[in-house]
Amino acid sequence: MRSKAIGSMTNDVSRPACRGGSMRGSRGGSRGKAVGLPQWGGSRSTRRISPMTDTPPSERTRVKRYHWLAKYDKETIHAILDACPHAHVGYLHEGHPLVTPTLVWRDGEVLYWHGSRVARMIQATTGQEVCLCASIIDGLVLARSAYNYNINHRSVMVFGVAQPVTDPAEKEAQLKRFVNGLIPGQWDRLRPMTEQELKVTALMRLDLTEASAKVRTGQPEDDEADYALPIWAGVIPITTTIGTPEPDPRNLPEAEMPADVLKFKIG
Repeated sequence: MRSKAIGSMTNDVSRPACRGGSMRGSRGGSRGKAVGLPQWGGSRSTRRISPMTDTPPSERTRVKRYHWLAKYDKETIHAILDACPHAHVGYLHEGHPLVTPTLVWRDGEVLYWHGSRVARMIQATTGQEVCLCASIIDGLVLARSAYNYNINHRSVMVFGVAQPVTDPAEKEAQLKRFVNGLIPGQWDRLRPMTEQELKVTALMRLDLTEASAKVRTGQPEDDEADYALPIWAGVIPITTTIGTPEPDPRNLPEAEMPADVLKFKIG
């Protein structure tokens, strides 16, 4: 009996992780496809990524099993993070492991997220080691056996110490970057944040010093004997669809929807 359960998304790095993977261990598929565009959207590029790494992987980020799906170059890591506005942050709180979903954004080699200053996640991660995971599912890979089922995906894992942003100017600048990253130009259309709102909003940062990506694309890789079976196999593509904006019924008559609202994209 093979030990890996159907549906497993384990990557077998040197520390427990929530990386995207496969039911068989993320085998197969194209190994060099580009993996997303900045600004949380845009069509997938066919431009090939260089196999060279900008920084050698650390013991914590090195993918040990199915290592051919691993990517350590900044271009790939940045592209995935820019295509995915949400991530999960893993941390310890009073000796217990917790994972909290949150919106994230990147500025150069730093990831940011925000929350209430009194939130458990903010207090528990300040100055502490965390593991941040971002992932995008691009397709369900249907094989000729349940064991070889898989998912096409793009994922990033980041290890490091989360630090609070204490400089008010940096905090406001990054919150502006966050809002405008969702909807271009939106920050200047909004009521300005009050001093109290900025005070109770915590902003966290995590350097991308220790980060790695994992990418799977392509068709299933079945056992050779299974290709002789009359069983349909292939890929069901998965995309995130943005719907039509729904106006708040309490909008004033003169409050027109900015055209930039239609530019929001994910993936």
